[in-house]
Amino acid sequence: MAQADAQWLQVRDDGLYVAPADLWIDPARPKARAVITHGHGDHARPGHGAVLTTPATAAIMRARYGAQAAGRFEDAAYGVPQRLGGVDLTLRPAGHVLGSAQVVLDYGGRRAVVSGDYKRRADPTCAAFEPVACDLFVTEATFALPVFRHPPIGRELDKLFASMARFPERSHLLGVYALGKAQRLIAELRARGYDREIFLHGALKPLCRLYEDWGVALGPLADATAAAKARLRGQLVLAPPAATRDRWARRLDDPVVAHASGWMTVRQRAKQRLAELPLIVSDHADWDELTATVVETGCETLWVTHGREDALVHWARGRGIDARALSLVGREDEDEDAA
Repeated sequence: MAQADAQWLQVRDDGLYVAPADLWIDPARPKARAVITHGHGDHARPGHGAVLTTPATAAIMRARYGAQAAGRFEDAAYGVPQRLGGVDLTLRPAGHVLGSAQVVLDYGGRRAVVSGDYKRRADPTCAAFEPVACDLFVTEATFALPVFRHPPIGRELDKLFASMARFPERSHLLGVYALGKAQRLIAELRARGYDREIFLHGALKPLCRLYEDWGVALGPLADATAAAKARLRGQLVLAPPAATRDRWARRLDDPVVAHASGWMTVRQRAKQRLAELPLIVSDHADWDELTATVVETGCETLWVTHGREDALVHWARGRGIDARALSLVGREDEDEDAA
């Protein structure tokens, strides 16, 4: 049935196209109608005529793109099916960032699930991933190599707290992506009892405010850009990854540079980031979680959209799953520098 699925859920140059509904999923270029899985820039591009997505993702797109976000938004709450050209479409939580969703498509007695980006770890800032049984599962593969087995976030926070105790006179400059990673780290720190001000690069402030508007408590935050150098000594400062290496970081006196990313597993990546303190914290599933999720869906067909495609395809075929790599263009990873 894999070939039959490909007739209605088509792989095209601009992404996945749901032919009976005349609808694109996370397309690479503006389309008349698109469903968007989450607000990261490699999935949520501006300029579509109409966008179907969760209310939180719609708010994120408006905050990032303003009037260019879309001609109109069609909000879809989790778990509420919509009928589109004979296709029943339902959004289910993906656990990646606030508002992130899997796209569940039922058509002709078949079910396809397009997962977008997802993680399986608990995250206080977004709804948890919900596995959905399906015939065809479309998965990411950002960390689809056995070397990627992410440690518990508590262990990484212990490393941060230990460094702050060891170097109380130095600021700690933590590189984090503006959407999802920044807010998750702040919320996790608050859950561990860190109640001091956390200083933010200006690029992180709008989305932190948006998360708070959506009920995610982040505690006392301060503007790092406006703060005097003396005030930042001994403080925790969050900034986009690129800002830790540019002129902006000069306002900090001998900071401990840290980066929070799944890529910190790779020593060369940590060196490239000039990370004195690499923290392995990811908003994607690791190898064990990817393979467990594929098994949990019970899918007979697996499409791998981006990342370490070959390893996951090889693993799936070894278990009798009809697997293929889609090699979609325009997909980045969580370590994107753009603010």
